[in-house]
Amino acid sequence: MPPIRFGVAYDFRNPPDSGFGHPELYAAVLEQIQWLDERGLDLVWFTEHHFIGDGYLPSWIPVASAAASLTKRVRFSSDICLLPFNNPVRLAEDLAILDNISNGRTEVGIGMGYADHEFRGFGIPKRRRVSLTDEGLEVLQRCFAGERFSYSGQRYEFNNIKITPGYVQEGGPPLWVAAMSKLGALRAARFAAHLLPQGPRDEVLDPWREAMEQAGHELTSRRVGILKSVLVTEDPERDWPEVRTAERYRMNSYGSFAADSRHSPGNKADTYANPALIPQTWVVGDVATCVVQLIEFIRGFGITDIVTWALPPGFHPDRMNPSLERFVGEVAPQVRAQLGVE
Repeated sequence: MPPIRFGVAYDFRNPPDSGFGHPELYAAVLEQIQWLDERGLDLVWFTEHHFIGDGYLPSWIPVASAAASLTKRVRFSSDICLLPFNNPVRLAEDLAILDNISNGRTEVGIGMGYADHEFRGFGIPKRRRVSLTDEGLEVLQRCFAGERFSYSGQRYEFNNIKITPGYVQEGGPPLWVAAMSKLGALRAARFAAHLLPQGPRDEVLDPWREAMEQAGHELTSRRVGILKSVLVTEDPERDWPEVRTAERYRMNSYGSFAADSRHSPGNKADTYANPALIPQTWVVGDVATCVVQLIEFIRGFGITDIVTWALPPGFHPDRMNPSLERFVGEVAPQVRAQLGVE
């Protein structure tokens, strides 16, 4: 298994009653990312959704670029970038710039979206999301190869193009694909991608691993990443209720997307209620408790990348710093040591 990595995720949700504006939130998050980078954090993930009243992040690469200019070691990615709403060549160009700004610290996680209001907003028929995603992935991989190419498909046509400037990383940014079902898992395997699983293990993790092995891809070089949030505290009764309330706000919003779309987004809306799903419930407790639970989870599902929500909606970044400092400085090193992975 590849070395375990630990990270944080941001969606920049800012409810009206937070008491601070979007400029303050963005500035504080960038400061927090720089602070976490200095403490040895491995990853920062950004999510993407559109047309949400509380300012949910619609465009992650500008924020990642700003953070990359302030940091030295942390790697940046998306969980997830909604490919049907992104021209794949334009996305490849933006990723090339981010890869240069960060000096090769760029990755990208791809998904196809499910929320009806987003497809309506962009004027894209939702029935095209599979073909837009599949063709978009094909084009991205052609772009990442660094060669001049042309492409003709059902949704896209590109003629005699090459992405410039080139990528710092040979072969372009590492590619992740999100999967909520067996079809999604097989898509990730078809593109030999790292996996962002959301759904039952036997419908997502197992089919991806089987398909990767059948295709001759070395699983020891592939990563499996998930949002599994951690609150490190000596007093859960004091600290957890407020975080839980903010997280319910987040999950209720995902639930409204699903209701509008007549589609279940996997763990996003019902992770707390469905025991068949890979659990994304929070780990809450002191350092020892968090270490034990994370090790059990990592071993049980073969996870390589553990990423916690850095900022419950409505929280100022400073409020989570004590937990994050212990997560990066104590929990992560102990998990690595006990798993024998340095």
